Amino acid sequence: MNKSKEKLERSLGMKLFLKGDRCNSPKCAMVRRPSRPGVHGAKRRRAPSEFGSQLMEKQRMRASYGLREVQLSEIVSKAMQKKGAGVGDSIIETLERQFANVVFRLGLTSSRTVARQLISHGHFFVNKKKIRAPFYPLKVGETVSIAPNSKELLIFKDLSNKLKKYDTLEWLSLDKEKLEGKLLALPKGLELPFDINLVVDYYSK
Repeated sequence: MNKSKEKLERSLGMKLFLKGDRCNSPKCAMVRRPSRPGVHGAKRRRAPSEFGSQLMEKQRMRASYGLREVQLSEIVSKAMQKKGAGVGDSIIETLERQFANVVFRLGLTSSRTVARQLISHGHFFVNKKKIRAPFYPLKVGETVSIAPNSKELLIFKDLSNKLKKYDTLEWLSLDKEKLEGKLLALPKGLELPFDINLVVDYYSK
């Protein structure tokens, strides 16, 4: 599993932090072997076509949020049907409000992958209720917390200390002592590892 994630990041040509803290260390695959995987990975490749660029950005987006193709396609389709807000903004808002993403953004896990696993095993609550759906869309005002019986797990050990220097995004709040956070507003002002406009173009064809 770990090797497949490393190959995915190398093939997509950038760090997507699929392996959490490892991506910030010298062990990161993109640090050790930044070339694409395969025998000819180190060779210089031709500039991608317009479609190739759009496909690459779509794949980066899927990998970042851990989505299946059918999931992303449905999200984009719904965003295109909405009136008012830009399609790209609507897509990002939907993705960022997902339970697993908020847990990750709050710093309660090292990656979205870990967040999805812990949520599916019942280690996180929404408004003090156990929800095992990683893609559950949080509403503004809802609170995310670690299940009381789960706080003694090794994975959460020393988490309060790790969070002391952690800065949350402006649309989230985090109580670093209670290890719980809240969605204060709709997501905005994000720096993303992909171009959302090219993703929209890909699905507009």
